[in-house]
Amino acid sequence: YTAKGQAIYDVRHLRADDCTCQHPEIVACIYCLFFFIFKSPCYNCGFKGFIPKFVMASNPVMELDIWKGEWGLPSIDVNCLEVMTYAKFSGTHLKTKSTNNPLRTPTGSLPVFQHENECLTKFGEISAYLRKNNHTADFELSPKQCAEAFAYSHLIYEKLAPALQFVWWIDSKNFVEFSRPLYAKLLPFPLNFYYPGQYEKHAKQLMVSLYPEEEDFSVIETAVYRQAEECLSLLATKLGEKEYFFGQSPSSLDAIVFAHLAPLLKAPLPSAALQNHLKACTNLTRFVGRVLQRYFPKELKEQEQKERQQTAKQEAPCSDTDFPNKFRNISIAALVSFIAMIAYATSIGIIQVIISGA
Repeated sequence: YTAKGQAIYDVRHLRADDCTCQHPEIVACIYCLFFFIFKSPCYNCGFKGFIPKFVMASNPVMELDIWKGEWGLPSIDVNCLEVMTYAKFSGTHLKTKSTNNPLRTPTGSLPVFQHENECLTKFGEISAYLRKNNHTADFELSPKQCAEAFAYSHLIYEKLAPALQFVWWIDSKNFVEFSRPLYAKLLPFPLNFYYPGQYEKHAKQLMVSLYPEEEDFSVIETAVYRQAEECLSLLATKLGEKEYFFGQSPSSLDAIVFAHLAPLLKAPLPSAALQNHLKACTNLTRFVGRVLQRYFPKELKEQEQKERQQTAKQEAPCSDTDFPNKFRNISIAALVSFIAMIAYATSIGIIQVIISGA
């Protein structure tokens, strides 16, 4: 049985203080204790005595290729965040790798989930596979709550997700100053010249499919943002003062909401109209911070440390070691300016050079 009382049909690793692996917490069934006489080492940490050989051979590590994280987030990508957050909520240990290379994926996009002979790229497929293997974040939900989670999830995909595409790839200021430089930095050469333009193209195709009779993107922008703001307001009302959308435990809906809100909230967007509306929904911003603090503390701590270092660097006065370089730069600039002034004065006749014969 799992630590939350959910029955499972296979024997897995019994967590102990001596073991350093990050497997989901499993409480062994009393009838399975005889398996522990096998002195096989844990394939992850080498500790002996708590995992039978047949389980060790049939339970490889689940791997996930993702876009790397920024701004205190484990990934900059909504789809990657969905899978990573759902895995955290369901107690699934994923070995993540920041590849930043969609060219090497089956569908040309990230994330890519791999386990045994499975290779999946869609959140729905991955979450279904995890449920099949007894990893779910919705085991405490009633049928009514499951229906609500399904409805709100589709609301997000239909109303909020298109607006995020517009913010990232169609808003000209955001695209030129933020999105394109960000992905150009992450992608390997020469893919950094190709993919940002492709993402912009796909986002525009999405808008055309959603608004086939409208050619003015400013009108589309107004409509997309209006629907996204309505979606955010509905989510804020649904959350209320609760920690998570269905009480004290996170669900798949919480994972989907977090994945869509966190990049919008944390990214340094030059054009921030939709971001400002999200910041006005204070319970949603607290929700994002709560999930980061509880499930991604490492990334949050690294970001806070990075911000402190940048602040200290900006506030620190010039040290003595900067003086020689500063004096040298000023001297060179003054010399160049003096030479330029002399050359200009000579060219217009203010200074005349008289060359006399011997």
